[in-house]
Amino acid sequence: MNLTCNSTLEDMRIGSEEKIAGSLTFHQLALIISGASTIVAYIASFYLMWRHAINYTKPQEQRHIIRILFMVPVYATSAFLCIWYYWHAVYFQVISDCYEAFAIASFFALLCHYVAPDLHEQKEFFRHMRPIKEWVWPINWFAKCCGGDRGPWRTPKSGLTWFNIIWIGIYHYCFIRVAMTITAVVTQYFERYCESSNSPVFAHIWVIAIECIAVTIAMYCVIQFYVQLREPLAEHKPFLKVLAIKLVIFLSFWQTIAISLGTSTLHIVNPNAVLAYPDLKVGIPSLMLCVEMALFGILHLWAFPYAPYKENAKTSFYPVPDPSMEIPPRENEHHPKMGGFMGLKAFGDALNLWDVIKAFGRGMRWLFVGVKRRHQDPSYQAKPEDIDTSYPMKPYTAAHAGGKGADGLPIANEFRRSAFGLPHNPGDPVPEESAGLIVNAQPNPGSPPRRQPGPYLDSRPTQLYDDPNHIHESPVSYAPYDDARGDLGAPGARYEYDPREMYSSQGGSTAGWSEPQGGPRAGQRSSTQVRVGNALWGDRTPQGGAR
Repeated sequence: MNLTCNSTLEDMRIGSEEKIAGSLTFHQLALIISGASTIVAYIASFYLMWRHAINYTKPQEQRHIIRILFMVPVYATSAFLCIWYYWHAVYFQVISDCYEAFAIASFFALLCHYVAPDLHEQKEFFRHMRPIKEWVWPINWFAKCCGGDRGPWRTPKSGLTWFNIIWIGIYHYCFIRVAMTITAVVTQYFERYCESSNSPVFAHIWVIAIECIAVTIAMYCVIQFYVQLREPLAEHKPFLKVLAIKLVIFLSFWQTIAISLGTSTLHIVNPNAVLAYPDLKVGIPSLMLCVEMALFGILHLWAFPYAPYKENAKTSFYPVPDPSMEIPPRENEHHPKMGGFMGLKAFGDALNLWDVIKAFGRGMRWLFVGVKRRHQDPSYQAKPEDIDTSYPMKPYTAAHAGGKGADGLPIANEFRRSAFGLPHNPGDPVPEESAGLIVNAQPNPGSPPRRQPGPYLDSRPTQLYDDPNHIHESPVSYAPYDDARGDLGAPGARYEYDPREMYSSQGGSTAGWSEPQGGPRAGQRSSTQVRVGNALWGDRTPQGGAR
């Protein structure tokens, strides 16, 4: 087996090629064109970054935008230096490739901050997200061939689990890219990389193969995330942003792979009197990349505009995770400008990558620890399928296509509005019984105080009730008191609070509540309770039993 890299760039000096434009060889002409393209890319990108920095009113979003925009100068500079220093091109290529991973992670983080301002509220959003769309091709095809809803490629039932899978699929790429960059630099130093060869005895082919798998997974997760949220995030024009990111990654990676295969393996193009081997291997892909970065620098002016971040810009809103929830969208507020003098503070904030490191650590913790407990999350509770969750949002009572809407249950409509204090439709009769139960309810002296519902119902973490025996904060949450077997309308169901028990994190369970020792409450249900219970949960009266 040949362990020597025989076709290195060092052995193929240039300078004797024929002139192709006056007194210029291809290498000289490529330097001129790539230099001019790099200047255009610099002007467009740094202008847009500077405008974001001086209008730094939403740091949680704009720090990621600046990182994405900085990708164009990094790629353009790397490609220009590859042409200038043919024989050290590998060092510049791996640096730009390494930054690519952080750009993808920043784009994903930007979309997450369009959803909610911080990680906690993002998790709440995905915990309540409905519907969860199936995986795009080819994973959906794998699912059909490998067990369907019970196979390894199934669509998660929980939006939070779905979010964590996407999170890991994107942030793992940062680690893989950095590791492969270090591997390429070290093996190049010891002459074991051999970029001009695809032989398995050298590191080049293995580094490329691992990076290919990792970038494919990361880009697939980005596309899946976009497909799921393209409607609720339509005001941010996510398609143009995805296109700008995807094309940069695609062109910078796959065109280099194609040219490498065409010159080293398939020998479609061979060196000649005009093009030396370094021109084919490094010069042409680097020249193409410089020109493309100039075009992408201009495209980013429309894909990532700074106008929405001016202090007097139009107000935007965070999306609602479930359109059937009658919750108004929350405003995405502008803060005072925080970019500092000439935006320098904003640039410093964007260059601090500690949040990316923490995000990768969170993903690994969930992968090896949290995934085992995922079924304990409230998002795995059964959810009704008869409510329309499509965008644009429809009224709560709109029937889902092919499903049974609430309009078919008039008593359920009446109960929903009267019993829970919701406003009545104009002209609706006011029921005589149980009107405004929640509105007029008195506090139970033996129960803990309830907080006001948050933006996503009552599922956000709350502080434990005011009990002197509990002085710490509890990360769990609780829902209104209910009977997991079906409380309202269930015969004689009554639960009493036991202060020795904590609320369950499963929201809506009966943790902390127990039946009295004397058994169910005696007595029969009223006619209203019977009608309501039968309408909502079906007739549960035992056969032959008294109503």
